[in-house]
Amino acid sequence: MRTTAILGTLAVAAAPTLAQKGNLGFALGTKKADGSCKYTQDYEDDFSAIQTASGSTLVRGYAASDCNCAQQILPAAKNKGFKVILGIWPDTDASYAADKAAIQTYANQYADQVYAVTVGSETLYRGNFTGEQLLEKINDVKSILPSSVKIGTADSWNKYADGTADALIKSGNVDILLANAFSYWQGKEVGAGATYTYFDDVQQALGHVQSLSGSMDKIEFWNGETGWPTDGGTNYGPATASTSLASEFYSQAVCGMLDWGVNVFYFEAFDEPWKPSSVGDNGNAEDETHWGAMKADRSSKYSLKC
Repeated sequence: MRTTAILGTLAVAAAPTLAQKGNLGFALGTKKADGSCKYTQDYEDDFSAIQTASGSTLVRGYAASDCNCAQQILPAAKNKGFKVILGIWPDTDASYAADKAAIQTYANQYADQVYAVTVGSETLYRGNFTGEQLLEKINDVKSILPSSVKIGTADSWNKYADGTADALIKSGNVDILLANAFSYWQGKEVGAGATYTYFDDVQQALGHVQSLSGSMDKIEFWNGETGWPTDGGTNYGPATASTSLASEFYSQAVCGMLDWGVNVFYFEAFDEPWKPSSVGDNGNAEDETHWGAMKADRSSKYSLKC
């Protein structure tokens, strides 16, 4: 049944007008398991594993200059028939300048491999920019891109739903918007609200974008991140880190969202054991090393076929 009941419930809201099954992509880090930077061959190996496991040929990154990402990933994408969303981190002047320079150099060389560029990753959610300020950055980057490359941003679903991103939506200069939605970080349990909450969050963001833009032909919409941690991860209230629950969430929620016609980036392709421990908003320890759909050695955890 996957999401039949959930879709029926959400249909009472303003449902999105989407004609076909959504596309699947994966968030991909720039570092190997030991924390050293990836090179072109590493990305090629990543791409082979992703395509074999899921059929996907699309990944997204966050900072084009980090570990010389654009320089290393784009030749791999060309060799393996992949496309890449490159990221610019605008939160500091240094990172913005470095990422912009990397994209200006390599996006022009590998325009066919660059699916889009996102300026910012949850920067509105963190309050680092207003919508108008972020739009200025987007327009600045747009001026250096090949005309074939889409540009936009990635942010939390509620920043689209609550109007914070309205300046971007109404500008006419933004081609693509990614809305992140994690029912895990809302403390929902798989089988007891996680899938419904995920669909409802995405529906709220997409519905608002559609209401302002008038047509989804004008702006390409993606669920920019969703996921579930596997065995070894940290629980978040009743939301439990578990490989079996991650598999269930993927098959029900992610595959269901694709069936609904919404594009999805899964966070993330591979475990990243190099990541340091951190503290979450609730004051509890967080583990971000077990979010991969596959292990750090690229072996599978569960089926990624929908």
